[in-house]
Amino acid sequence: MSRNARKLGLLISCPPEEPGFHHGVRLAAAALGLGVDVYLYCIDDGVSGVRDADLQALRNRGLKLYACAYGAHQRGLPVDDSAAYAGLTVVSDLIGSTDRFVSFN
Repeated sequence: MSRNARKLGLLISCPPEEPGFHHGVRLAAAALGLGVDVYLYCIDDGVSGVRDADLQALRNRGLKLYACAYGAHQRGLPVDDSAAYAGLTVVSDLIGSTDRFVSFN
């Protein structure tokens, strides 16, 4: 990526059973296909979808995947290498450093 690459931030707070989760994943895939740097943060019920096969496949294409460590802990989900687990400071950084930031609730 060049230094001037576009950056897209995505926040997904809905569970993988809801359409919003997959809309967010599809937007990430489309943006990656256009050469956009994509940063996706799963929070609240979205953390239960971190291991989604489509989402994990996007990591191999360059998706930067983050998940809320607190949300995972509250739901009894393991904190492992399926995402970079972090706190809300990362969300703030993504909002401030991306060209566009979109939320799927």
